[in-house]
Amino acid sequence: MSDSGRADALLADLPREGRGRLKVFLGAAPGVGKTYAMLQAAHAQLRQGTRIIAGVVETHGRAETEALLGGLPQQALLRSEYRGVTLEEMDLDGLLKAAPKLVLVDELAHSNAPGSRHAKRWQDIQELLAAGIDVYTTVNVQHLESLNDQVRGITGVQVRETLPDWVLQEAYELVLIDLPPRELLERLREGKVYVPEQARAAIDAFFTQTNLTALRELAMQTAAAQVDDDLAQGYRQLGQDAPAVRGRLLVGIDGDAQAERLVRHASRVAQRRHLPWSLVHVDNGRVLDEVARMRLQNAQQLAERLGGEVILLRAGEVAKTLIQHAAERRASLVLVGQSRPRLRRRLFGGGLAARLLRDAHGLEINVLDSEARADQPVARSARQLVWFDYALALIATVLASCLAKAVAEFLALPNISLVFLAAVLLVAVRSSLGPALACAALSFLAYDYLFIPPTFSLSIQREEDVLTLLFFLLMAALTGNLAARQRRQLQALRDTQEETSELLDLSRKLTAATDRQAVLSAAAQHLGGWQELQVCLLERDGQGGWKSASDGSLQLSEPERAAADWAWQHDQAAGHGTGTLPSGRWWWWPLSAEEGPLALLGVCPRDGQAFTAQRRRLLTALSQPLAQALARAQLAEELEAARLHGETEQLRSALLASVSHDLRTPLTAMRGSIDSLLALGEAIPREDRIELLEGTRDEAERLDRYIQNLLDMTRLGHGALKLARDWVSPGDIVGSALNRLRAVLAPLQMMTRLPQDLPLLYVHAALIEQALVNVLENAARFSPVHGRLAVEVAVGDSEVSFAVSDEGPGIPEAERAKIFDMFYTAARGDRGGQGTGLGLAICQGMVGAHGGRISVAEGIDGRGTCITLHLPLPTQPEDETESHS
Repeated sequence: MSDSGRADALLADLPREGRGRLKVFLGAAPGVGKTYAMLQAAHAQLRQGTRIIAGVVETHGRAETEALLGGLPQQALLRSEYRGVTLEEMDLDGLLKAAPKLVLVDELAHSNAPGSRHAKRWQDIQELLAAGIDVYTTVNVQHLESLNDQVRGITGVQVRETLPDWVLQEAYELVLIDLPPRELLERLREGKVYVPEQARAAIDAFFTQTNLTALRELAMQTAAAQVDDDLAQGYRQLGQDAPAVRGRLLVGIDGDAQAERLVRHASRVAQRRHLPWSLVHVDNGRVLDEVARMRLQNAQQLAERLGGEVILLRAGEVAKTLIQHAAERRASLVLVGQSRPRLRRRLFGGGLAARLLRDAHGLEINVLDSEARADQPVARSARQLVWFDYALALIATVLASCLAKAVAEFLALPNISLVFLAAVLLVAVRSSLGPALACAALSFLAYDYLFIPPTFSLSIQREEDVLTLLFFLLMAALTGNLAARQRRQLQALRDTQEETSELLDLSRKLTAATDRQAVLSAAAQHLGGWQELQVCLLERDGQGGWKSASDGSLQLSEPERAAADWAWQHDQAAGHGTGTLPSGRWWWWPLSAEEGPLALLGVCPRDGQAFTAQRRRLLTALSQPLAQALARAQLAEELEAARLHGETEQLRSALLASVSHDLRTPLTAMRGSIDSLLALGEAIPREDRIELLEGTRDEAERLDRYIQNLLDMTRLGHGALKLARDWVSPGDIVGSALNRLRAVLAPLQMMTRLPQDLPLLYVHAALIEQALVNVLENAARFSPVHGRLAVEVAVGDSEVSFAVSDEGPGIPEAERAKIFDMFYTAARGDRGGQGTGLGLAICQGMVGAHGGRISVAEGIDGRGTCITLHLPLPTQPEDETESHS
């Protein structure tokens, strides 16, 4: 054995992370001492300091059992009224809230009261195990689902409360509680199992010596199978070769009455031989009635509960398809049921079992015989005849007879049979095999009666006419059979194409969806076209509730909401048609990714409609691409959030760097000037003192502009910038801006061009002035000493522009779009690279708030930069227009 195989075996022996361990006390019948043994084991754990709570323990009035139970903490039971009867059930939520180390739960196969969260107690135990709580439980062997038919055959009693075999197979430890039948009967007579009246009835009905012996053997076989598994696991942990699993078991079923019995038998055979097994149904296009479809669906669900794999194949020949699939899966055993005796099967090669035995080479073929029930009359087939199809066969025969009679004068006798063959083909294509064979028989009689001499008689005089009729009947039957088979295959292909088209259409819609809401809308639109079902998609609303992505008016009852919550929490299907909270009308299926559910798919049959197994399978298939699309949308949202977070951090870092440098610089200069004035005082010449004070004032104004830029940028970013508009002259805005920057612009050669009769602007004067100040300051910072700087105001047809041109280093075309980004600065020469990089970004925000724009071009004589503010030209007020005329 490889090291990896040994490692897998060692890991398999460890409990799954966060999951509790299950210990099952198995008995052959009630009264063998399962509950007593469970309580003794619990007391042993209690003495070791384990925190234990008895969830539900049935003592049946036995004094010894009640004494053991009295020494253990117990969880109060929940009481509910059902049809006037008070029922008590285990408080699952209370146990989950208490979260002990070990919980005692009696009667594993018990059916919960209607309205409980789960239909079965073993489902409650699965939830406890999933919460990391260990469970001790008890069960009798007759409650195993795979033994249901066998127990009924032994005892004559149909056990209603069953549990899937895989629950027992997943148990960490299985303890067989054995008691010889004679001792059990003695305990029963002494009243230690039931009260005397119940004991006498039980002895007469169930507790007989032969029944108990057979049940004891079944219990031992079940325990022995578990021991074999443990032994094989131990060999693998030691690194030695474990007993090899030989092949696979395939069980082929149809929608007949023996389907569930066949599945149970297959489960037991697979368990005894240690074989993995699969349930295979071959859809050959034959139309199944509602009863057969329900039988097939129930058998498939039973196989899933028993741990089998369910496979659906579509083909025309069942036996050939089973053999081919067995070869692909390397199966060694094929199990089928005995075919119903029919004349057609005897004539054409026998039933499915006979064809498997004839064509399968190297396969073991097992045939389970039909179950004879002498106490029940043989029921007629539930399939109703489609009388319209048989009426079509009669009408087609009559029309073919009339047409043949009309052309009999022009065609030879053998050619007339082709008219009847055409009628048979037409009926076969339009209906099924039965009506086609009926049409062939009617055509045979009509051909003989109307055209074979002597006419109008069924007698035949010539031998060659006998052969002609026989060949006609044979050809009609064969062609009808072939046409009907082709029609069935065509229908099967149509069903497959429908499913493929549904998947392709949904995938195409989901591909175009870019975010979560678009994915949910596309899925709701696609699924909303199903007329027989109401489909919805639920998602969390952020407050622990539900909101519908497809139907905002959807109202859920409390049981349906509880089923949706459970499906979300446990990532399993719940609601209608399941074993968990089935009282509601909705079936909930979680759309999950690796991290857990992303949404819930809900399906509710409309009034009078059925939720078929085909629709359920199609929805399950559609849920996979839908879940993947939701996961993709969630990933995109997370990536976008990460990108925004990165940009925010970058912005914050740039702001801190700018504030730490550009705000500290004027403060440092101001502090130096003030310290010099305080230290030297009158010792400093008057001209120097004035220069120091003016420098302090200039740095304070510079600091004020930086702070104003930060405040303006904050107001722009939060949309809090209010426009107090008024009529103002462009010349006044230019003059005020130049006056504010006179100290900054002093070393430069200023040129101002203002046309006469400028129109008025309806703007927030302070904001436009601040924008122009920022542009002028930016131009001055990058201009050379004694360089030229021009300010020009121009009037167009629909706008007024303020152009500021300099002779600086200029801005390359590749960077002209970036200079309006926050914190972007261009260091060109010794005068560049100062400032926060907010000035031009604020300009763009202020001008944009007025409906304007900013453009960048080349500066004076092709050198430097020209930044132009474009503002819309409003309609001038009448009084102002007249005063300027």
